[in-house]
Amino acid sequence: MKVTGSEALMLALKNEGVKTIFGYPGGSIMPVYDALYDYTRGKKKVFDHILVRHEQGATHAAEGFARVSGKVGVALVTSGPGATNTLTGVADAMLDSTPIVVIAGQVPITALGSDAFQEVDLVGLAQPISKWSYQIRKAEDIAWAVSRAFYIARSGRPGPVVLDFPKNAQTEMVDFLPCFVDFVRSYVAYPKLDDGMVRQAAELINNAKKPLALVGQGVELGHAQEELRLFLEKADIPAGRTMLGLSALPSNHPLNVGMLGMHGNYAPNLKEQECDVLIAIGMRFSDRVTGNVKTFARQAKIIHLDIDASEIDKNIKTDVAVIADCKASLPAITALLKPASHKEWRNSFLPLAEKERVKVIEPAIHPKKGPLLMGEVVNVVAEATKGEAVLVTDVGQNQLFATRYFHYHQKRSICTSGGLGTMGYGMPAAIGATFGAKDRTVVCFMGDGGFQMCIEELGTIMEQQAPVKMILLNNNYLGNVRQWQDMFWKRRKSFTKMMNPCYELIAQGYHIPYEGVTDRERLKEAVRKMLDTEGPYILECAILEDDDVLPMTPPGMNVDDMMLEI
Repeated sequence: MKVTGSEALMLALKNEGVKTIFGYPGGSIMPVYDALYDYTRGKKKVFDHILVRHEQGATHAAEGFARVSGKVGVALVTSGPGATNTLTGVADAMLDSTPIVVIAGQVPITALGSDAFQEVDLVGLAQPISKWSYQIRKAEDIAWAVSRAFYIARSGRPGPVVLDFPKNAQTEMVDFLPCFVDFVRSYVAYPKLDDGMVRQAAELINNAKKPLALVGQGVELGHAQEELRLFLEKADIPAGRTMLGLSALPSNHPLNVGMLGMHGNYAPNLKEQECDVLIAIGMRFSDRVTGNVKTFARQAKIIHLDIDASEIDKNIKTDVAVIADCKASLPAITALLKPASHKEWRNSFLPLAEKERVKVIEPAIHPKKGPLLMGEVVNVVAEATKGEAVLVTDVGQNQLFATRYFHYHQKRSICTSGGLGTMGYGMPAAIGATFGAKDRTVVCFMGDGGFQMCIEELGTIMEQQAPVKMILLNNNYLGNVRQWQDMFWKRRKSFTKMMNPCYELIAQGYHIPYEGVTDRERLKEAVRKMLDTEGPYILECAILEDDDVLPMTPPGMNVDDMMLEI
């Protein structure tokens, strides 16, 4: 079937099962958008195209879509600034192992290297921050390149792929033949499970007196939530979860002992320094989890389950490395485990958890007086949504309070920027999440700083009537930086105070329902009204300006130096 390169792209995307595209048109991608016209309307309709208001928003929306759906997110943009605007999202997806494919227009190959209008070396820029970046120079390569891009993006440890699409390849005629790539030489997506390592891991766990599991997002990416549950329950292993792995195990599971990391829960962080066997599952030993690597879990035998061999011994030296998809490694180890009971060990977490509850949690979620606190707002929303909603956050204190106090009863229930920490991520990611999980409530917590970084995406929400429930936690500060300035920089608040606009008028301009809350007597009713309102909603909450996130392990300190108070 002879078609233009642009229509070949449409057919190739259709073959990959793509239904939703987040994009923004421009000169060098115009032939593709012309082909897209027929594929988004009428009897020939295949795709929903979501017109974002900024190309960074397209990539974050694709990320949000991918995170909640388990499918590959797609962003379509033009060359030059359109392409460079996506790079923050590409880097974000790379660090958080999120499968997206970014397709960017490019000047014709005859103009490459001439500093043509809106020409930029996208492949060179994207290579260090993507799994694969490639320039499609001929129309005959489109089917192969697209299929390869999707295979690389979603297989193994997922990640972003960037396709640079010169205009000549978009307009050339080609005999389209579908292509299916499931093998790339030198790329081992799914390492073969080493039975010897499985046996060593099982032996260590069977002999452990104080085992502790650290559960990361790899469990979600590997669709291994049930395998994780069976593993933990058979060996009676308490489990802490990384921020991105929070919904891999339900919040109310008896073996869940809380969140790991700098602002995680007190008990699992301290118990990392006491366990005798530590099992890391699909996590990368981020510095925000380990604190000082020289003192992290020095007493423990370390078992690391990961699909990516490059993560082994990168930050923490392991004793047993099981390199495989956790969908395969977890049941293989579980089969060799002896049923165990570690009641005394599990009970030792309780006094620490109670200490945190009294000193930190209760004052944060049930304050008696004073201005609203972030923790209490999150708690009211969490209770109202009964652990069934998708949580999306921006970055900063809003993220740390939200992830700590939200409830997770379903898998794939959290979208947040972990590795890159991208302010402005929240709003567009939440848009993507509403398309990736159309049957679920999507709530998005943002601070006043992050809200303004991608505020233009309110236009996308308005046009699509994307049902994002936006909770703006407004403390008139860049709160996380302000907290660090107070704690480590002698309270010298250098450019963290924010002069904010009238968000009510902004909401009116975008025709989005809005309510502002300043006192806790109105909070529950306001949250209920937000959740009962169809479509998008902005709930602005006036927050105590110097509300601090606790507990906290100071940067570079040992995890057992975690502070419950300042």
